[in-house]
Amino acid sequence: MVTTKKLLSSQLRINMVSGTVTTVINTITMAVGFPIYLHFLGYEKYGVWLVLATVLSFAQLGDLGIGQAITKLVAEEYGRNNIEGIQHYVTTALASLCISGTVALIVIVIFKSQITAIFKLSSDNATMVSSLLPYIAALSIYVFIVQVLGSTLSGLGRMDLANYIQALSRLVGVTAAGVLLYRGLGVVGLLIGNALSYLFNHILAFMYIRRTAHLHLLQRGNLDTQRCKRLLRFGGGVFGCSLINMLFSPFNKLMLSRYAGVAAIPIYEIAFTVSMQVRGLIESGFRPLMPEISRLNGITTQETKNRIIHIYRCAIRLILSAGIPVYSTLALAAPVLLKLWLGAKSTDALPSILRIMLVGTFLSLLCVPAYYTLMGLGRVHQCFLSQVIQGVVNAGVVGIIILFAGTISIRSIASAVVLAMGVTSFYVVWQNRRAMRRFQLGTGRRCVWSRRLAQRWLQRATQV
Repeated sequence: MVTTKKLLSSQLRINMVSGTVTTVINTITMAVGFPIYLHFLGYEKYGVWLVLATVLSFAQLGDLGIGQAITKLVAEEYGRNNIEGIQHYVTTALASLCISGTVALIVIVIFKSQITAIFKLSSDNATMVSSLLPYIAALSIYVFIVQVLGSTLSGLGRMDLANYIQALSRLVGVTAAGVLLYRGLGVVGLLIGNALSYLFNHILAFMYIRRTAHLHLLQRGNLDTQRCKRLLRFGGGVFGCSLINMLFSPFNKLMLSRYAGVAAIPIYEIAFTVSMQVRGLIESGFRPLMPEISRLNGITTQETKNRIIHIYRCAIRLILSAGIPVYSTLALAAPVLLKLWLGAKSTDALPSILRIMLVGTFLSLLCVPAYYTLMGLGRVHQCFLSQVIQGVVNAGVVGIIILFAGTISIRSIASAVVLAMGVTSFYVVWQNRRAMRRFQLGTGRRCVWSRRLAQRWLQRATQV
């Protein structure tokens, strides 16, 4: 028993370290990528690519939360050493996502003119976006396949490998895009670079899956209706969170495109992405908490429940000790760091927008342990409501500003983001405190009260 506990703790540490390491790699990749894109494309053409990337993010809503469902359900079957069950889940997930991806492809192709018109682009940019949209839609189907393979690898106990493969794939994508931009392919080079990134991810993930478990995924008998229902049932709550979360940033980009011009989108994108990358640098180490808490929650003993409470408190202390110095340093040094990073492409508005975004993402970071604890305890509906609150507050503030001012600036959008993240963080922490209070009562005081009550009844029965 001691050996098993040590092994599980060791694997948890490996997964946590891999999350932090890959976030550092992704941060470096992003830091290299932005100057390259801006150098070869400029703000306007890079804004066109971000419009296409926004459409791709909407198309990925067709994932239906199945990616995270695969991680959970494959892990269950792998723990039972049920390779056949794993094959059924993975093949069923691939078939389901190919269907939903095809639907997204058809919708984008049919309504590509209407989608392009939403962003109010110039005629040249609109023609470019309209011609590339079908390729973006086709890429979204392939993204679903790659995501299932990565989730399968995580479910097989190798989340560390899945993280490293994803980070290395991004590096390959940026390198390929840089070469293609240098050759003069423009926005098309970014599209090809992204496709090569997913192809590289696909090859490596499939190779390591074959090494870990010999799966036969192309058998017709692997399709399973009952397992499809389980995938959709579990993925439904995750899908709801992803739906609201994906609408958050694209909505802000859409408002900027309409009221501030497409050249304002890269400023928002750089500030938002950098601040979220800083958040992810700390947050990524805590992602394995959700499956660990889920595992412990399934063992209804006082020891395991005390361990859940201990894990949550340690996570809060670690976030405060790491987050405060990191965010404070970046906020103070933002103008210098951006000038060193982007050079002449850095604008005067960017440091102030980045500082505002850093405030919002720090507030969001404070609720990370609470969020993963709620997910681990099975309270997905509260996590979903937190995303709804964030989206509603953000959209509401932006709508009020436009209603009274008739337009909106990047600073106003950034302020709306901060307010939305702050309200959401407060809600998640509050709900987690309620859950933990009930958790402690259920595992401690109520059990003691029940034992005392049973003893009194036993004494009375004995006296009679």
